[in-house]
Amino acid sequence: MSDRKPSLRAGGSAQSRFQVDVVTEGSSSSSPSAAPAPAPAPEESKGRFKVVGFMDPGLGPAGDIGAPPDVFHEPDTAKSDSVSLHSTGTGQTHISDSHSNTYYMRTFGHNTIDAVPNIEFYRQTAAPFGEKMTRPSLSELHDELDKEPFEDGLVNGEEPSAAEEAAALMAKEAKGGAVKFGWMKGVLVRCMLNIWGVMLFIRMSWIVGQAGIGLTIAIILMATLVTTITGLSTSAIATNGFVRGGGAYYLISRSLGPEFGGSIGLIFAFANAVAVAMYVVGFAETVVEMLSDVDALMTDELNDIRIVGTLTVILLLGISVAGMEWEAKAQIVLLVILLAAIANYFLGTFIPVDNKEPKGFFGYHTAILFENFGPDFREEETFFSVFAIFFPAATGILAGANISGDLADPQSAIPKGTLLAILITGLTYVAVAVSAGSCIVRDATGDHNDTVSDTVNCTDAACTLGYDFSICKEGGCQFGLMNDFQVMSLVSYFGPLITAGIFSATLSSALASLVSAPKVFQALCKDNIYPGLGIFAKGYGKNNEPLRGYVLTFCIGLAFILIAELNIIAPIISNFFLASYALINFSVFHASLANSPGWRPSFKYYNMWVSLAGAVLCCVVMFVINWWAALVTLLIILALYIYVGYKKPDVNWGSSTQALIYNQALTHCLNLSSVEDHVKNFRPQSLVLAGYPNSRPALLQLVHSFTKNVSLMVCGHVRTVSRRPNVKDLSQDYVRCRRWLIKKRIKAFYSPVFADNLRQGAQLLLQAVGLGRLKPNTLVMGFKTNWSDGNMRDVENYINTIHDAFDLQFGVVILRLMDGLDISHIPGQDELLSPSEKPQKESKDVLISISPPKDSDSDSCPSKTHSNQSSPFIIRATETKSPLSLTDQRLLESSQMFKKKQGKGTIDVWWLFDDGGLTLLIPYLLTNRSKWGDCRIRVFIGGKINRIDHDRRAMATLLSRFRIDFSDINVLGDINVKPKKHNKLSFKELIEPYRLKEDDMEQEAAERLKAQEPWRITDNELELYKAKTNRQIRLNELLKEHSSSAKLIVVSMPLARKGTVSSALYMCWLETLSKDLPPLLLVRGNHQSVLTFYS
Repeated sequence: MSDRKPSLRAGGSAQSRFQVDVVTEGSSSSSPSAAPAPAPAPEESKGRFKVVGFMDPGLGPAGDIGAPPDVFHEPDTAKSDSVSLHSTGTGQTHISDSHSNTYYMRTFGHNTIDAVPNIEFYRQTAAPFGEKMTRPSLSELHDELDKEPFEDGLVNGEEPSAAEEAAALMAKEAKGGAVKFGWMKGVLVRCMLNIWGVMLFIRMSWIVGQAGIGLTIAIILMATLVTTITGLSTSAIATNGFVRGGGAYYLISRSLGPEFGGSIGLIFAFANAVAVAMYVVGFAETVVEMLSDVDALMTDELNDIRIVGTLTVILLLGISVAGMEWEAKAQIVLLVILLAAIANYFLGTFIPVDNKEPKGFFGYHTAILFENFGPDFREEETFFSVFAIFFPAATGILAGANISGDLADPQSAIPKGTLLAILITGLTYVAVAVSAGSCIVRDATGDHNDTVSDTVNCTDAACTLGYDFSICKEGGCQFGLMNDFQVMSLVSYFGPLITAGIFSATLSSALASLVSAPKVFQALCKDNIYPGLGIFAKGYGKNNEPLRGYVLTFCIGLAFILIAELNIIAPIISNFFLASYALINFSVFHASLANSPGWRPSFKYYNMWVSLAGAVLCCVVMFVINWWAALVTLLIILALYIYVGYKKPDVNWGSSTQALIYNQALTHCLNLSSVEDHVKNFRPQSLVLAGYPNSRPALLQLVHSFTKNVSLMVCGHVRTVSRRPNVKDLSQDYVRCRRWLIKKRIKAFYSPVFADNLRQGAQLLLQAVGLGRLKPNTLVMGFKTNWSDGNMRDVENYINTIHDAFDLQFGVVILRLMDGLDISHIPGQDELLSPSEKPQKESKDVLISISPPKDSDSDSCPSKTHSNQSSPFIIRATETKSPLSLTDQRLLESSQMFKKKQGKGTIDVWWLFDDGGLTLLIPYLLTNRSKWGDCRIRVFIGGKINRIDHDRRAMATLLSRFRIDFSDINVLGDINVKPKKHNKLSFKELIEPYRLKEDDMEQEAAERLKAQEPWRITDNELELYKAKTNRQIRLNELLKEHSSSAKLIVVSMPLARKGTVSSALYMCWLETLSKDLPPLLLVRGNHQSVLTFYS
């Protein structure tokens, strides 16, 4: 790469990417001919992207370049010789250089593509407002000029210009956008209609009769407390960012994650669907009762309820399918009727009528107020049973939030509408309770002749008003607060209007539920939490109406209407709603506890502990209403939670669960760092040099067997590339590798680094990977198969990596399989691809990580000489595959050998040198796994023939103190016997190409060659380490003799003194020791104790 910066020339030079004419400073424009000498354009103007920035006014008349009047210019702004203007649709205009299709602005008096803060940059891709705009990337601002910053893979002209985007946006707006509601029509009206249910007209008087005015107010305040806390929590979540459709499901899932959100979303949608049936049946029962009074039943009462209910739900479905606008108009009409009914009742309380007194209505009297102030529970009713009956009347506070996608400004509308609705409806319930308890007695006969006589001694309120209802104490009275559910019709000024109010309350609640259920279900299906439900995610029309969801809700509602027995299902539905409230409250507590910087709701009137108390209250109320329904609800939520947690949907919503996990992990890491390591807590925390994870699956699976749920495992990947990939490619590679690890259920981290060679990258990983006590202490590598056929510089780096690990007090583990480890060169290994990236059946994308053919089993990427082929790429392959060679077939089979259960066999531990116990600890950890559970440990140690029994007993004592089970201990008395002659000759042939042979050349030439090729083996070195060489040859003979049938061999790795033993000789020792054997682990600890027999 040249260090010179490319020059930018004016005029028509083809060598310059930009041709720039500098405009003279002045108040008026200058003609091109009067322009001064060309000057270089600012280098920030390179790159292609959209920028929204501030433009300084004052360039001069817009007529200079034919600009529209809304474009501002500055006289010293550098212009291209061919400039066009593009509107962004945001009230600003981009200046585009036609030669480069580059947008650049003048910011703070300086020509730069660096953008000023703008809201468009922070929108998500799926944002409903306008087109997605992006700020300049760091690479575009920071990289050298000759480096193309196009990270998205597009070339000039592939995406629409700003003018085209603006035109498309205006066309969409002209066509007509979706209908959006304000806070009153969208939230307040819906919440009030849902909260003002049938309970207000036909159960409120009975509750006052049972609990009295005082306890009724307490019941109302308790219910309002729960709903108010939930409303505050809802407001906090709704104002912590943009809210889309989905209501309670959206709020919970984005706060607590898909597990809680997915479980509550499904039952919340189902609860709303069944609630449609509940409200419609309530309406139908009232209609059938009216028909029965006039003897106009069609068949019998049960079937008439079914007929009326079916016709009603069909009508409601038609209103809903017609669109949100028609549904909103219907709600307004119902609200007017409901308000008229409530006003009609209060008006009636001030107009006492004589013929109503025998039925218990006397108008406002203090005597009635005092008599009804205390409780009078009858028929085994209690405070909590009455509370359970009332509480469903206070629900419905999420009616507005459930259509959050149809609100113009959900962040503002949901808090205002919900809290105001709770306040208004709460005051209404209190007012009705006080008024009913102040003007209606508990019991009345309805007989005009039951007046007070002189012979009767009574002291109740009715007596003071001239009536004697004492006979009601024996039972049988049909009027009064305790006996007449229709007493509000009696009190009201115009009785039929109360009936209309009952109709309005039931139909409005049914309509709200019929709209809420499909909206919530549609949002759930869009997120693809549950497979097979995607067909319900499709929306129709400008409002994206979930027509399929409407039909499903209609079918569910109709089914329960036809059953017409809702007494059993009703408590469960109430508990479903309460579970939603509990989780909304818990979401706020959880988000506040996690203390994530992203949790900053604009609604400030909430408290995490109050929200927690609200969640507990909701759970308590669930059990108060119906304990078995509460248990059923919790079991259903738990089952759905476990299912979603098991399926692990591929979503990332930045939930508070993630934030809290981070906080806990950080806290525990800091706590660990303040405590010194102890031998009893030692764990082999492994740094595995595996390259791409799918390149050496056997290595990862074996290490995972002794680290899973026990210790840290990091998959280190040294990438030796001549030109570093861009950030987007790196990110995609990282995601693919993490996805592969997750798919294989390997609990490990993936950590790639860039370096010139394996050793340099390993040094970076050894020193930098880890956090506090969560830091690797053991380096795991694959054996370098076919090392003798490759570049000896790679062998030098490989051996020096081992030396570096020992220098840093790491233990070292090397795995060797007879057929090798690296399978990346075999076609068809595409497991790093996601399902969406996988090809169709007629063709196949193959992910290939190419390494030099003679060094296919090295532990990471090859040296820089092969760096252009070190990272994986995708090729298109036809369906017909060429058959694999026998070698590759064996390699593929052996790569999966540690994935399956090992069966009965032995793990042979050749503990020849005391390294602190790592050689013994790893086999012990393996046998604790189910895959290796049937294997037994056999221990082999060196010794003398005349001390075999003594050495065996000493080792057995040591192992028993370590509490490590073993099946046999073998003392090798013949370990010092000279190796066989043919094996010594084989070793001599192995080292021959790497000998320096200094005796055959001049000393100066020998020294020069040794300096150039330090791996060369000197004659002096061979003679000095002759005994150690013979030991490796002899050990291989003994390994073949005793452990040829073992499932795994773990042997102490020989050490080579750094700077004395050449890399080639050390590699030959490792090769000789481990060749032609079952799977073998060369292990050497850092000679610090990792086992102890002290408690």
